[in-house]
Amino acid sequence: MPGGDDAPLPTTPDAEAVGSLSGPGDADPGTVVWHRSDLRIADNPAVAAAADESDRILPLFVFDPGFHDERGAACDARIAFLHDCLRDLDRQYRDVGAPGLTFAHGDPLDVLGRFVDAGWDAVATATATGRYGRRRDDRARDRLGVEFVDGDGLVRDADRPREDWSDRVEAWLAADPFDWDPRSVAVERVETGVTPKRVADAYGIEPTKTRVPTGGREAGRERLRAFTDRIGDYPGSISSPVDARDGTSGLSPYLRFGCLSVREVHRHVDERAPDGRGKSMFVSRLYWNRHYTQKLLDWPGWLDRAVNPVYEGFNRDRHDPDLVAAWKAGETGFPMVDASMRCLRETGWLNFRMRALCASVYFHVLQQPWRIGADHFYEHLIDGDPAINYTQWQSQCGLVGRPGLRLYDPRKQVRDQDPDGEFVSRWVPELAPLPAAHLDAPEKTPLAVQREVGVRIGEAYPYPVVDYEAAKSEFRDRYGAAYPAAAERLGEEAIARRASLSGGIDAAESIAADHGEPDADPGSGSAQAGLDEFE
Repeated sequence: MPGGDDAPLPTTPDAEAVGSLSGPGDADPGTVVWHRSDLRIADNPAVAAAADESDRILPLFVFDPGFHDERGAACDARIAFLHDCLRDLDRQYRDVGAPGLTFAHGDPLDVLGRFVDAGWDAVATATATGRYGRRRDDRARDRLGVEFVDGDGLVRDADRPREDWSDRVEAWLAADPFDWDPRSVAVERVETGVTPKRVADAYGIEPTKTRVPTGGREAGRERLRAFTDRIGDYPGSISSPVDARDGTSGLSPYLRFGCLSVREVHRHVDERAPDGRGKSMFVSRLYWNRHYTQKLLDWPGWLDRAVNPVYEGFNRDRHDPDLVAAWKAGETGFPMVDASMRCLRETGWLNFRMRALCASVYFHVLQQPWRIGADHFYEHLIDGDPAINYTQWQSQCGLVGRPGLRLYDPRKQVRDQDPDGEFVSRWVPELAPLPAAHLDAPEKTPLAVQREVGVRIGEAYPYPVVDYEAAKSEFRDRYGAAYPAAAERLGEEAIARRASLSGGIDAAESIAADHGEPDADPGSGSAQAGLDEFE
């Protein structure tokens, strides 16, 4: 993100402002609640713990330059959504009689250190993070004594976290939410001059995406209520990119930023939605949300390294910047892929079947390095969650070593999911004059038809950048040659722990025993989960 015209924001609050919160001889000022991706006051374990332990609490959010400046990996629209969530969190505190949320700017440890030096304790909700976040939290714990409170349903500090995992998550979902009484504590606030708007101005945040939802708990609760009323239509809406826009819940960005907890969404749907396939399908997606977040908790390397060492660097020797650029721009010559990539860039959203299609074509057909594609998705998705984005990219690409490689046919997806051409015509308008029957493979459109409608393939719209059948066959041969070794490596305990399969280490060892043979077929066995299954 480019810098704005304003002077850089200083690290705030300063030590004098923090010191003014404590009276003379006050040895125990209170507890700072460090909000990160838990932007709510209900069912929040850190808020509840702080209110239980102290008579005074100070809710704090720190704008970290590492996320907002040019090093940040989020598009401006996701940052703006975050800022909506923060304004809403400030209102949540004010609605219970508190003065609001303290906004700060700078290295979180420097900011927290000023409070700790003044005698404050600090508490935060434990979260699954990548390497940067894990190092930050470790330093906060070791240097500042920050207490990280569990409460997200994930299994920590267990030798085999996947043993009885489903039962544990089910018990957590059924448990009472974390609660606190705002009347029992004094809530403090420091005026720092930092606001979401000032941060946006300082870092030149200028969102350009369209149809981006409003962030915050209030907007999330309204979406939850509306979706519960129409949940019966959910199964028929998840695959088509047109139907999914309004037919799915739209809750993923609100869960990603913690405006709503997974548990409260589950409870609301469980108590208020009519029984049926829609309800059961959606509830299963909440379990998958926890499943993939558990994976990142178990191994933060999901964000930057192939789970299975055999596939580390796979496709790297075929890196072609022109193919990558065509994929990002939506100019591959495969209309469903191109429509999806343009939709992603314009709106920051895709239904998961289209995410799976784009990932599959990128890795299996264009045969490009997975991280570049996963990073592009993470940059543009409003609901970009590292735990879900990167683990699902690796799963879809086949970098774990499980049997059952899922390759998507981009032409078949047009016929199955957009038979009338509504989605393709909306996002690839240069093809709109073509009859819908030709939108799955425009390059095969008879020249007479092209002349009649005024669309010349190769001019108005490109020919496919690769031959699909030849590329798919080549990839399967390359991947299959490496698969037996990958299956065998999955049987090693260290790699099995990385993979964090739902069946645990035993499941990984079973795959190694069954498929770690020279002639093993990666297409055999139970199919691995695809991105489209986790709506």
